[in-house]
Amino acid sequence: MANANVRVRFCPSPTGNPHVGLVRTALFNWAFARHHGGTFVFRIEDTDAARDSEESYVQLLDSLRWLGFTWDEGPEVGGPHAPYRQSQRMDIYADVARKLQDGGYAYHCYCTTEELDTRRDAARAAGKPSGYDGQCRDLTAEQKAAYEAEGRSSIVRFRMPDETITFTDLVRGELSFTPENVPDFGIVRANGAPLYTLVNPVDDALMEITHVLRGEDLLSSTPRQIALYKALTELGVAKATPQFGHLPYVMGEGNKKLSKRDPESSLNLYRERGFLPEGLLNYLSLLGWSFSKDQDIFSIEEMVAKFDIDGVNANPARFDLKKAEAINADHIRRMDPKAFADACEPWLRAPHAEWAPEDFDAEAWARIAPHAQTRVTVLSDITANVDFLFLKEPVEDQASWDKAMKGEPAALLTTARGNLDAADWSDPESLKQAVLTAGEAHGLKLGKAQAPVRVAVTGRTVGLPLFESLEILGKERSLARIDAALAKLAA
Repeated sequence: MANANVRVRFCPSPTGNPHVGLVRTALFNWAFARHHGGTFVFRIEDTDAARDSEESYVQLLDSLRWLGFTWDEGPEVGGPHAPYRQSQRMDIYADVARKLQDGGYAYHCYCTTEELDTRRDAARAAGKPSGYDGQCRDLTAEQKAAYEAEGRSSIVRFRMPDETITFTDLVRGELSFTPENVPDFGIVRANGAPLYTLVNPVDDALMEITHVLRGEDLLSSTPRQIALYKALTELGVAKATPQFGHLPYVMGEGNKKLSKRDPESSLNLYRERGFLPEGLLNYLSLLGWSFSKDQDIFSIEEMVAKFDIDGVNANPARFDLKKAEAINADHIRRMDPKAFADACEPWLRAPHAEWAPEDFDAEAWARIAPHAQTRVTVLSDITANVDFLFLKEPVEDQASWDKAMKGEPAALLTTARGNLDAADWSDPESLKQAVLTAGEAHGLKLGKAQAPVRVAVTGRTVGLPLFESLEILGKERSLARIDAALAKLAA
């Protein structure tokens, strides 16, 4: 049932190329908001100056637009909770941190890194949890003054309640975390910079986010956030605690989580290869969710109409490039022919194409595009499929030549050339009969007979329908290429 009060957020950091796991998270949030007629908030978490870059930020916005995502609040759109970049909200975090300290929910911790490491090692040796042990929880004013007189700096830690935290995860059901497994945690660095552990929940609270749908890797931080929400609600900063749903891992090779280092994880790879946004999003939606038992191919509109978080599976999802390609190919088949032809054009021009711009024949492309649409998996495949039309000579592929030119290819090509010269070049069926008859004269079936002709004319053993290709290339150019092949065989 639609719920217009739904408010979800997508809050990436602008570091490097967008990752397909990140896109899947954006997709599930966006689809959830659109399904319920709610609000999709796009927020930039750019407080890590050492890793964040403006170039990545621009690339992130461009990628979301390419995928077809629209956001109701966020960068370049604005909204009632602006600004939507964390780097522009530092005063807000400082104010909330002060309120947490004044209310007794947070405190200064003066422990040095060396002291923390020593105590953690001792806890591990004793078989106890190795998280922060609360050393500075209840310092007196005199103890604080003594530490400061020593010149010690301090971070701000949140004071976790001494109770089990239980919540219902929208994907995983009821989960509980005991106090010893969720120690006090830092929220402000010694230099005054706020940490993710503070800024993320504070922004969600102030932006009135109702549902936090995020990766499984963030599950361990959820009890901390729930405790912090309770404190923020008591302080009047938050109105309520959102519901949490943790999305399953996307796995790569060897049952390992797909990481940024895995080549297939980069969104740019799919864009550069010519995946359709619809095809890629269709596949990514299947990583942890199912449209139905007997349907894997669907439009984004169909997904939105059906998507809800209770249909997400908690089990890890394996990324399968072959299946992603197959689904993309199906979406290419579904395209309007004119839209397909237009979408391919970038791959038929520099820098993708090896022919000069003036050698591209728009009319020939329009005629052959319908034949190509049923044969490409990604749009970049088109270049090799139709290069014979626009190159002055076909590509030289020795492996294809060796494979096709077996037996007595010169005799076959000579007969085929004579038959083709007399054929009706406005009718692909006439061209087929010319090669079929030539094959019969040499004891060959059509499949064997057409192989030398195909390689002579296109340079490859496989490709678009041969006789339609010959018709579009034209009699003069086709016969000239067969003559060139015969000369090569004679040499």
